[in-house]
Amino acid sequence: MSKSRETARIVVVGAGASGIAAATRLLEKGFNNVQIVEAESRIGGRVHTIPFSDNVVDLGAQWCHGEKGNVVYELVKDLHLLERTGDLYSTVRCVRSNKEEVPQELAITLRGIASTSVPDGPSPYEGSVGDYLTQKYWKEIDTQLPSVDRALANEMLESCKRSESSLEGSDNLLEVSGRGHLEFAESDGDQLLNWRDQGFERFLRLLMSASDQTDDLGVLKGRVNFQKRVTEINSDCPSNLKVRCSDGVTLNADHVICTVSLGVLQEQHETLFVPALPSAKVNAIKSLKLGTVDKFYLEFASQPFPSDCAGFYCLWMEQDLQELRSSELFWLESISGCHRVTYQPRLLEAWIAGEHARHMETLTEEKVLEGLNWLFRKFLSFDVPQPKRSVRTQWHSNPNFRGSYSFRTTRADELNTGPWELQTPVMCDNGHPILLFAGEASSKTHYSTVHGAVEAGWREAERLNDFYQDISHTQ
Repeated sequence: MSKSRETARIVVVGAGASGIAAATRLLEKGFNNVQIVEAESRIGGRVHTIPFSDNVVDLGAQWCHGEKGNVVYELVKDLHLLERTGDLYSTVRCVRSNKEEVPQELAITLRGIASTSVPDGPSPYEGSVGDYLTQKYWKEIDTQLPSVDRALANEMLESCKRSESSLEGSDNLLEVSGRGHLEFAESDGDQLLNWRDQGFERFLRLLMSASDQTDDLGVLKGRVNFQKRVTEINSDCPSNLKVRCSDGVTLNADHVICTVSLGVLQEQHETLFVPALPSAKVNAIKSLKLGTVDKFYLEFASQPFPSDCAGFYCLWMEQDLQELRSSELFWLESISGCHRVTYQPRLLEAWIAGEHARHMETLTEEKVLEGLNWLFRKFLSFDVPQPKRSVRTQWHSNPNFRGSYSFRTTRADELNTGPWELQTPVMCDNGHPILLFAGEASSKTHYSTVHGAVEAGWREAERLNDFYQDISHTQ
């Protein structure tokens, strides 16, 4: 019996933004037999909004990045859910490790030179973002600010590299491709659109047509199977794929849409897929990278920063940096900055990325707080009291994620591979797509973003819809 939209059995692995986008689009198109299996006990994946302090905080994706060409923005722009952050962060200070504040005009000039030294425009750069940024930065410094203190200029460069690594998700900028900017399509408009007091999960509820009740899954009611960690996707029999879960349950499917993170694919692909994935796809999985970016939220009785200060960037002086690196607080070097949080008047938020973030995840909450308090004392000329409460993320430690978001590496350039190989479906001998891949890392133009994840989910749902459209036309 030939399959149709009504009878095709589709299993979506992962209830993150991509999985929810794929499943809801399939239901829209008339597919009736759609199930999601999710390893966690919640929806959202790397979108994770929790109650904290005066309303909510996002442990994962926090901002909607851009307006034009951003499907997240397009869906919510008339619903008064988003607000432009505007120039809130223009009063973030640049502070050296001897508590000296860099004059704001000089700080803006130096950070401006650094930000315009990141590869951009129509030309590829053979090499890494780190190489390009360093060379261009010093060239511009020599032209624009020849008499500037070189030590200060270098501290600012290193601070900007930490911020850029946090944006990219990389351990350092030497592993980030100098060609990525040619393919990544930044959406024009405000890059830090905040979700007011509702969090990014509000967007997922919109996709599902669900209310704000935590257990309401809207159109996905009865279709999401929680705490189901997939251990094997077996396509030995292409007409009946088997999705095996760690609790012993097996789901049968005609098509599987896999939306697990790149980190999970890297760690498990050899055992997860039977038979093994095509070598081109394995190359992409091994060559791209899922970076670790973590954050800390600190709650105080009242806002500890002065009203004219939105936050601060850390500029490490050389001697202080050497001392830090030889101490147990070495991981603090990778904290790129600390700032206020919109709609959360009593909070501070700090960011850390890369190898030091992975180390931080292994520390106790007490040790993490000790480190942050030491950092405040080291850099700030005013007192920051002990926080009432705090929360930190551990995205790499969680076996269901193994990181935060993906980036294009210099290694991927060398092997001429990328998201396009990740998104290529596995077909059976008769040309039917049986194993499909979504998730942010599979987006060529919007990897690392929620809108990229959503587009990828829709892309694979449309792929199946087109397939069944073609079948119905040939019958």
